Amino acid sequence: MDENINYKELLLEMLEKKEYTKLRQTAAEMQTADIAAIMDEMEDEDSLKMFRLFPKDMAADVFADLEPDDQQYIIQSLSHKEASTIIDNLMSDDAADLLEDMLEEMPANVVKKILANARPDTRADINLLLQYPEDSAGSIMTVEYVDLRENMTVADAIERIRKVGLDSETVNTCYVLVGTVALRYLVILDPDDIIGEVMNDNIISVNTLTDQEETARAFQKYDFTAMPVVDKENRMVGIITIDDVVDILEEEATEDIEKMAAILPTDKPYFKTGVVETYKKRMPWLLFLMISATFTGAIITSYEAALASYVILTAYIPMLMDTGGNAGSQASVSIIRGLSLNEIEFKELPIALWKEIRVAFLCGLTLACTNFVKLMVLDRLPLLIALIICLTLVITVTFAKMMGCVLPMVAQRIGFDPAVMASPLITTIVDAVSLTIYFTIATRALHIVV
Repeated sequence: MDENINYKELLLEMLEKKEYTKLRQTAAEMQTADIAAIMDEMEDEDSLKMFRLFPKDMAADVFADLEPDDQQYIIQSLSHKEASTIIDNLMSDDAADLLEDMLEEMPANVVKKILANARPDTRADINLLLQYPEDSAGSIMTVEYVDLRENMTVADAIERIRKVGLDSETVNTCYVLVGTVALRYLVILDPDDIIGEVMNDNIISVNTLTDQEETARAFQKYDFTAMPVVDKENRMVGIITIDDVVDILEEEATEDIEKMAAILPTDKPYFKTGVVETYKKRMPWLLFLMISATFTGAIITSYEAALASYVILTAYIPMLMDTGGNAGSQASVSIIRGLSLNEIEFKELPIALWKEIRVAFLCGLTLACTNFVKLMVLDRLPLLIALIICLTLVITVTFAKMMGCVLPMVAQRIGFDPAVMASPLITTIVDAVSLTIYFTIATRALHIVV
């Protein structure tokens, strides 16, 4: 697209002036992803009106790139027959995702009517994909791929590609029952060569029940753009392409970020999520963390005598708690990343813990020395008080990094997402422990009776 042209205003102007032919011509010169992005920013009525102007094939391509909410609006606004036409022209994985979302948002009988109007082969493909567990390789694969036979010649294979290629997800790699052959080889090989003799029989595949995150890691490991999916009997049933993997990586990263920020995951964009829905996603963890934080207040209350005798101790509570929380967050983020990328396994917990203890000691010592100079020169505290604060700092940082290392690994071991054991929860735990350490050291060093 020409960056100097505001295509959104241009298309809206054509729509308002009813220059429909000109609008279709302009849209035909654009990428469907760019059209979808513009439609996402339009009012629903204008978006629907423009969508109805597109040719059938182009409409399906644009529809596949729309946000789920916009897809729902358009499908609900179309007749059952029009909706079925869109579904017929989508790739099977996109159609299955759409039907799954529709079942959550629309009455089941309406969805059934739309599906009933679709082609029999479309219904069969969608029903096949919907039977697999959510977030599995089977649920995100597509069944539209170029399949060849071993006894075909190269010329037969190219003719087969011409016949089914337009309706396939990709033609870069073609699949045989027991192997693969790349299109670039077919182009340069002798037309009389036999596929079974030139194909690559070293197949790397994933199972239909393989988790989508593990599938994405396989793509990353082998640098594939497409990968076959096999069932429990090792029969090929579909393929996954790199565009699906990009979506998976974005989805998994978003989910981890939300969990690390103590938010229940959602798959909707920020402005597409209502106030009440956002409230429901954030409130449970806030409530849990607030209740957990009451232990901090209880600890402070139990050491009232220490605070009464040495009020100056109170001034350094925020610094100790914040430093401990930050130290724990650093360790937890590093460990969670390592677990997500399979760089760390649970059996390596002792090695990781020993590393974090050494890092924590160096960090704590550096912070304590820097803080000691500040306490003595600027704050002019008594030597003993300064030493208490600095000793607490070293112990707090060490404990925080140990928790940041151990909790995510234990969480994954027992079946929880390690991202749950991130900043907010670790900070809450470290706050309580750091206060206990602080007041315990202070009461014993200063001989305060609690």
